[in-house]
Amino acid sequence: MRLITRPVAAGPCFTNQLGRREFVTAAGAFAGAALLPAVATADRLPARLADGTVVLFQGDSITDAGRDRTSAEANVAGGLGTGYPLLVAAVALAAHPDRALQFYNRGVSGNKIPDLEQRWTVDALALKPDVLSILVGVNDFWHKLSGGYTGTVEDYENQYTALLVETRRALPQVRVMVLEPFVLRCGAVDDRWFPEFDARRAAAARVAQHAGARFVPLQPVFDDLSRRRAPEYWAADGVHPTPAGHAVIAERWRRAAHL
Repeated sequence: MRLITRPVAAGPCFTNQLGRREFVTAAGAFAGAALLPAVATADRLPARLADGTVVLFQGDSITDAGRDRTSAEANVAGGLGTGYPLLVAAVALAAHPDRALQFYNRGVSGNKIPDLEQRWTVDALALKPDVLSILVGVNDFWHKLSGGYTGTVEDYENQYTALLVETRRALPQVRVMVLEPFVLRCGAVDDRWFPEFDARRAAAARVAQHAGARFVPLQPVFDDLSRRRAPEYWAADGVHPTPAGHAVIAERWRRAAHL
């Protein structure tokens, strides 16, 4: 499997990209994800995605995955990027061509919770999603090491909570999925990350509970997989998923959403 990297501005050091061959490999892993433990019924959204459901992916570079920022329409491959949002959308659209599902990706590389706040009205609320998926938190710690950011765990939790309160107020019926921020112990991730990063993971779980959102655990999944295969196989720098890593996230997402 060939891993392609490129620099990204104002964010983590690079984003892993999938070429055609890598995408086929990742999609195969996604479709046959027998290696992943089952998600309990309680971890799923209560019903299948209804006809015409609008799904919005939000977050940082893990979600961005090199998406084409000029492509604003739903279900456009370039606009979905080359990571887990594309894998989720591709499988759902192929499996349910009669449901008129709409998938958007508005992840932005380098974003922290304060960055999401600044663009939330345009990049989230204006799209009126029925399902809102958020994966954010790595930069909220990483930029403390490299970017001069000073936000605390308490800041992260309070700002994240406020963001979802605002979202519920504007979109009372929206179903929210909070994906757990995760890292693997390799590459850029060393002992400096802990225990604070673990505290941020716990904060994300509390945010989800407070907001009545579906919390999707990812760290335990990657920890387990890293005991079977080196962590670099799933995220070469410890942060950005490889094609296999994106396939894992996509499968957890799909199960949590009951797709």
